[in-house]
Amino acid sequence: MLSSLLAAAALLSPALAIVEPLNTTILGPYGNVPPVYPSPNITGAGGWEDALAKAKAFVSQLTLEEKSTMVTGTPGPCVGNIIAIPRLGFGGLCLQDGPLAIRVTDYASVFPAGVSAAASFDRQLIYERGLAMGAEFRGKGAHIQLGPVAGPLGRSAYAGRNWEGFSPDPYLTGVAMEETIRGIQENGVQACAKHWVAYEQETQRNPTTVGGNITGAILQESVSSNLDDRTIHELYMWPFANAVRAGVSSVMCSYNRINGSYACENSKSLNGLLKGELGFQGYIMSDWGGTHSGLSSIEGGLDMDMPGGLRLYGLAFGPDSYFGGNVTAAVNNGSLDTSRVDDMITRIMTPYYLLGQDKDFPLIDPATADLNTFSPRSTWFDQFVLNGTANRDVRADHDIVIRKLGAASTVLLKNVDGTLPLAAPKSIAVFGNDASEDTQGYYNQDDFEYGTLSSGGGSGTGRLTYLVTPLEAIKIQAKADGSLVQQFLNNTLIATSNISTLVIPQMPDVCLVFLKTWAEEGEDRLSLDTDWDGNGVVESVAAYCNNTVVITHSSGINNLPWASHPNVTAIVAAHYPGQESGNAIVDILYGAVNPSGKLPYTIALDENDYNALPITAVNSTSPYAWQSWFDEKLEIDYRYFDAQNMSVLYEFGFGLSYTTFSLSNLAVVGSQVNAQAAPGAVSPGGNPALWEGVYNVSAIVSNTGSVSGATVPQLYITLPSSAPSTPPKQLRGFEKVFLEAGQSSVVEFTLMRRDLSYWDIVAQDWIVPSGEFGLSVGFSSRDIHLTGTITVAA
Repeated sequence: MLSSLLAAAALLSPALAIVEPLNTTILGPYGNVPPVYPSPNITGAGGWEDALAKAKAFVSQLTLEEKSTMVTGTPGPCVGNIIAIPRLGFGGLCLQDGPLAIRVTDYASVFPAGVSAAASFDRQLIYERGLAMGAEFRGKGAHIQLGPVAGPLGRSAYAGRNWEGFSPDPYLTGVAMEETIRGIQENGVQACAKHWVAYEQETQRNPTTVGGNITGAILQESVSSNLDDRTIHELYMWPFANAVRAGVSSVMCSYNRINGSYACENSKSLNGLLKGELGFQGYIMSDWGGTHSGLSSIEGGLDMDMPGGLRLYGLAFGPDSYFGGNVTAAVNNGSLDTSRVDDMITRIMTPYYLLGQDKDFPLIDPATADLNTFSPRSTWFDQFVLNGTANRDVRADHDIVIRKLGAASTVLLKNVDGTLPLAAPKSIAVFGNDASEDTQGYYNQDDFEYGTLSSGGGSGTGRLTYLVTPLEAIKIQAKADGSLVQQFLNNTLIATSNISTLVIPQMPDVCLVFLKTWAEEGEDRLSLDTDWDGNGVVESVAAYCNNTVVITHSSGINNLPWASHPNVTAIVAAHYPGQESGNAIVDILYGAVNPSGKLPYTIALDENDYNALPITAVNSTSPYAWQSWFDEKLEIDYRYFDAQNMSVLYEFGFGLSYTTFSLSNLAVVGSQVNAQAAPGAVSPGGNPALWEGVYNVSAIVSNTGSVSGATVPQLYITLPSSAPSTPPKQLRGFEKVFLEAGQSSVVEFTLMRRDLSYWDIVAQDWIVPSGEFGLSVGFSSRDIHLTGTITVAA
């Protein structure tokens, strides 16, 4: 009982607890907090009532043994599988990776990564990306898409999975989560928001075990993310609230511990915050291997163990699951109430009925099984019979939105004297191993040397069926223009050679340098430099070529020590654009698309300027040695640089254009708002009053240049001095606006109660502080054109 309580303890007023399992003497600065039991039952709030009734009727017909299979994954054709119950007409559930593609299959698209979607700052395109992805998952017979990602949020610039998510800004990530989920689920496919919560590094995300395998005895537990109550609400929970409000079907709990307790058994986090405070109506699944207990996890709020094990119907066939037959045994011996199991399955089945998956849902494409190395056919049970059509092509015309988003998310960082767009240069030299074909194939490579980088690695990657490379697209454009193209792809040769001895017959009109930065699940980045001596490549080319344009395909933040080099005339951050990479970058380089992407993060002057670094080593063999203290609290990314008044190279929200824009006529409309919202029945997303618009801020944006294009006006707020310590500015609105040359338009931002509030650790509620709020509207976090105020009476 003691270990069960300790495993579930964490996170309540006045701040979050540090509670070490079996080591109660270790207490951090955040205090002690009681656990939260029981796990709340689903209520059907938010329009789920009819589906809930169907789910309850289904559950009422299950045997206890069948119930154990409903909450436990099993090897099968998909990355995660819930087996069928034919006598009830239930065909099972197929769970598939990931956030940018249906990974384990063929004839599917690879979309731009989350970081690219965020860099577009385009709500409509983010929605269209989700819509197209959901269509492909459905077409392949996948009931659940394991995405999108709000954790990691991006606390550390070095985190290996930041590219799977969107941005270290919780507002931007929240909008992206909501639009993506809406698009996915409009196809009748369940979205899974992951990873809940405070999962901000790869290093030591899983325990260290004897022999290094999951069955070995634990030597050191996973890293513990130790954070306070206000920080978890205002940063790491914030985008998940958007996801729950959007009606997300499931949430995946993360590998890390939270204040000493594993995330998938942390009762305050799962029961208190997610199911309770946010009113989440769906089910919580574990990350693969993220379950570390049976009853403690079930009582703590976990509804589905993934990938589960082979103990089904009370019989052991191999590696065991903490759930499975143990659920049957626990109910039979009276240690687990049947009502809790029933709620677990009801939560699993309600989204199934809500999205109409009981009617005419496509069968699983057998190609999924053929490509699934996680659970090959030899590990399956007889229940899986694949009668669906194999090798179904689900790509449709999704290349259009992929190319469009790839261009819209490309950020122009530097452009001296109109270097870009290119105007049919006579001679072009292309440098760098990121420009050309991937010589080692198209699937889940590990920091490969030759070939353009369109996605990162791990479960969040995709299996390419084709890839348009930058070099290929440039050659097509150059042929149409009558241009000469030379290519030099060996980074070592470029960095160590006199470029004048390589290029013929004379200095090119433009030198295009393509650099890349690999990142993947399971390891954090060791450096913020581009890979394969990218800095040496740029220095070598720029020493010779006085018109050097650098393009990066990267997981996110890079050091750019050559940014001020006089011969580096343009810099373009293209992130991970997916399969239409070359076409998207040529659209930008040649001006078919006016760049409108904005940085969803900050690029510092020096890598030593970043805070909130991951914990990468400990000096103790204690099982609980891995502790990551979130002492920076709310100050991550631009919030930190602003709070410390530090200069940066390129700020959050920054991005150049081929035209110019202006802002004018700031106006504010709204009425007085009470400090605390009236209590109300919790709906998905929390108290509905938090989502009510209380002020409308508007401005006129004008295209003052000679080229049509889009821009992104951004609204930041500054809380009054009556509020506890808060970063100077916080993003609370953005809109992408396309304008013809000379055209103007009104842009409007709706401020919700939540946008003006801070989390009060004593009141345990969102509070609107009294006093004068600052309003700043501009084209980046530091390019502010209009300012105003809102005054809230005490």
